[in-house]
Amino acid sequence: MLTTSAAIDDAQLQTWRRQLDCSFAQIDDVFAACMAEASAHLSANGLDEFLAQARFLGKMGRGVEPALIFLQEWPPIAQTVGEDALDAVMQTVRIINKSPNGKAIAPFLQTLAAVARRLPSQGQLQHYLDLCVMLMERTSGSIHGIHKTYPSPSLAVFFDKAPQLLEVLSVQGLSNWINYGIRNYSHHPEQQREFFSLASSDSRAVLQRERHGTLLMDHTRVLDLTLRALWQDGDVLVPYSTTFDAQRQPMPYFDAHGMRLPDVYDERNGVSGLDRYRVALAHMAAHRRWSTPIFADNYSPAQRLAIECFEDARVDALMLREYPGLRRHLLALHPIPLDGACNPAAHSCLRHRLAKLSRALLDPPKRFEHPQLQEWVQRFSGLMALGESSTSDIAGLALSYLGKTRLQSDQLPDTWFEDTEVDYHDDNRHLWRFYELSDDEEDFDRPTATAAQELQTLPPRHYPEWDYSSQSLRPDWVSLYERLHPSGNAADIDNLLAKHAALAKRLKRLLDALKPQDKVRQRYQEEGSELDLDVAIRSLIDLKSGSNPDMRINMSHTTDGRSIATTLLLDLSESLNEKARGSEQTVLQLSQEAVSLLAWAVQQLGDPLAIAGFHSNTRHDVRYLHLKGFAEAWDDTVKARLAAMQAAYSTRMGAALRHAARTLSAQAADKKLLLVLTDGQPADIDVKDERLLIEDAKEAVRELDHQGIFTYCINLDAAADAYVADIFGKRYTVIDNIARLPEQLPKLFMALTR
Repeated sequence: MLTTSAAIDDAQLQTWRRQLDCSFAQIDDVFAACMAEASAHLSANGLDEFLAQARFLGKMGRGVEPALIFLQEWPPIAQTVGEDALDAVMQTVRIINKSPNGKAIAPFLQTLAAVARRLPSQGQLQHYLDLCVMLMERTSGSIHGIHKTYPSPSLAVFFDKAPQLLEVLSVQGLSNWINYGIRNYSHHPEQQREFFSLASSDSRAVLQRERHGTLLMDHTRVLDLTLRALWQDGDVLVPYSTTFDAQRQPMPYFDAHGMRLPDVYDERNGVSGLDRYRVALAHMAAHRRWSTPIFADNYSPAQRLAIECFEDARVDALMLREYPGLRRHLLALHPIPLDGACNPAAHSCLRHRLAKLSRALLDPPKRFEHPQLQEWVQRFSGLMALGESSTSDIAGLALSYLGKTRLQSDQLPDTWFEDTEVDYHDDNRHLWRFYELSDDEEDFDRPTATAAQELQTLPPRHYPEWDYSSQSLRPDWVSLYERLHPSGNAADIDNLLAKHAALAKRLKRLLDALKPQDKVRQRYQEEGSELDLDVAIRSLIDLKSGSNPDMRINMSHTTDGRSIATTLLLDLSESLNEKARGSEQTVLQLSQEAVSLLAWAVQQLGDPLAIAGFHSNTRHDVRYLHLKGFAEAWDDTVKARLAAMQAAYSTRMGAALRHAARTLSAQAADKKLLLVLTDGQPADIDVKDERLLIEDAKEAVRELDHQGIFTYCINLDAAADAYVADIFGKRYTVIDNIARLPEQLPKLFMALTR
């Protein structure tokens, strides 16, 4: 249990002050405020460790400043990255303290909160701490060759600039920037200090070089929604790195596992990185809609290159028919090959000629320098005027072009690549089929059930999982797919509520006692519950006098005494299909009734409520099903989803808890409650150690505690006492008589939110 600031009394403060055992008078002025914040954000163990480390800093011999900064800065840092990061931070402090750089401890601690906001995971923060130690070790004691005599001239100024640097650099970019400064200025103290304080032009130039553009992972959701809205395509977006091949960057492509895009795009020719992603996705979506794979075995590489050029132009033309606003982006991103740039005597110019043709097909010039180019633009336009045409039709045109324009020099080994790469085009691997790879032609075009399901899901979110044996988080270990739950018949839920009408009446009396009574009037509303007479009269006077009247003549009332947001997370694993003890109904049916009554009760109170279910089929496929969102009303749409509730697969609880916390933590409420309804312990078919997922769920609950989310479990397993306390501590209820679940769940909610 966390101690609230309201519960702190003088005796408790005196106990903590003795525990701190630090005689600096400056600490007394802020100690009460620091401990109020710390007790609100830290667990009991975390609070003890907080005071112990503050005591160490106070007795370290560096004055009051390190301890004073730590007391003020650590609670918000712990709330961001977790209490466990304290060991790594203090280890770094001890390393700095043992070096000649003790004066840098204060700026290190002073800026750590801002750094933690940019690096909110313990792994990222650890990378930053490692960089700090590396910088100190490689710049201390190296001045004039005197070993470990002089402090680092750059460490303290680097700490001052670290938050500013991390606003524009990734951890990798920061590492590259630091290594450049060490490599070039390690023996020049003044120049080194200028570099790490961003005072030198060289430092700012390297910073600019290491800056990232638009990261795909920061915009996956926006791009996914764009793809769905414009193209009704819901495939997974997968980034690939552009770091390792500087000479020839890989191109976007799509396959059975998703649509592959570079992990970062910079602005180019006035087109932002985000718009470059949109154009690349639009081009691939156009291929998926209008291109048909053809067999490649009988075509030469040159013929395939020509077919790809014409097919790219065809799908771009069809795309622009639907979305002509994309034209300016395509023109800005398409290269303009110069006449005469490629010398046929020294290079193969086939790619150069095709790039010129591609540009002309996209934007025919007002005056053609080459009549041959004009001929093929006209033939292409004539084919497109007949309709959408087809990949086979365009292949015939491409082969005709190649047969009439091919040169002997096209066989030369040196190929001209300058201004021939259209970076929003994909690599066209989807256009080709090969006889030796596919004997069954019918299977090639048949969509699989898995692909159809992927169209209905959002891109996966990846969550860590706690490995209790190594006491570490496995990063991005679990893939979670979220989607709307399918719908059924909303009338089924109305029938369930009618079945429990007597219970609803009893609950109604309890609910009335919980409803906040302090009403707040909101005036000047265009729509409201009643007319605001004073404003209406003034508006009528304005109207009669010829002035523009104020149309906001209504008012409404809201309550201002209850601020609770709740997420109900349902375990929808296969075991819910079993008959409940002492009942003819299944556990799933009883859960359905209970959830319906709870949703009705919360609707009576007016509290924000979200309902979701989850089940899993190994760590690669955790499914999170939305039944009701916070912004959705209790209506037939939500009832229809509840009516279609189904149970299947296993119970990987940790990832579902972490995902539920994402939307719940964003709610503007004083209390955030996550209710978990389950009938068994966490388990999955790919996990043999039954303690593994129990410990992971326990770690997830602890993470939610740090986020200010109160987690409570309603367990329907008679044997739950063996494991549920390990996960939720004392915050759980075991319901032995499952038949009473519809009655118990709403009452339990009201007790928790009273």
